Amino acid sequence: MTLFDPKAPHDEPRLTRELLLGNGLAEMIARCTPHIRVLTDAERHASLHAVLAERREHGDGIWLFAYGSLIWNPTIRVGERKVATALGWHRAFCLSTSAGRGTPDNPGLLLGLRHGGTCTGAVLRVAEEDIAHELDVLWRREMVTGGYVPLWLDVVDEGGAPLGHAIGFTIDPDGPGYCDGLSEDETILRLATARGELGTSAEYLFRTWHGLRAMGIADPLVDRLAPLVEAVLRSEAIEAE
Repeated sequence: MTLFDPKAPHDEPRLTRELLLGNGLAEMIARCTPHIRVLTDAERHASLHAVLAERREHGDGIWLFAYGSLIWNPTIRVGERKVATALGWHRAFCLSTSAGRGTPDNPGLLLGLRHGGTCTGAVLRVAEEDIAHELDVLWRREMVTGGYVPLWLDVVDEGGAPLGHAIGFTIDPDGPGYCDGLSEDETILRLATARGELGTSAEYLFRTWHGLRAMGIADPLVDRLAPLVEAVLRSEAIEAE
């Protein structure tokens, strides 16, 4: 049993579809981190159109690859959902966030996809007729500052059979917030202590951990960090009593 209960009503995600459609996420990031440039609507739309121009499969919707918060809080309309593995990429806490789940004084950490290895998560099917609107919502969420590079990834199902290609948000090593080489102790400290307007970095970690376990996915990184962060929080709770 963890300190975090994903079924508790007060623990509903604060990142909502309504917030995205109202441009609230971009406004929050601009307010909290004025030193980081927020992409314009034109830049965001150009990014989306560039990705769709590289689409290889047509006519039956598209897959999105979910490896972090998209697993447990997609905020867009999706149909089919299944376990899948992205080839050539791995999950890493490599995006520092000074808004949302951290502050400039105590930045949190979010997941990104880095080159090499494999990453098992979920693919989410967006219907053909929903692509334009739902991907606009998704880009309002993932492409606020340009920290990610959206790419078509090769994905396979649980048996290793090809599923085609799915859009995945890979980390931009030259983007704002990219962090490399954090020690495990520093990673644990950030995840255990960082808090922002969307919640804590620990909640982000625990929700991802629960989401992966619910799909029967064992991830070495998340499976190791979650109990360690939980132990820190339990120790702090005991000290506070």
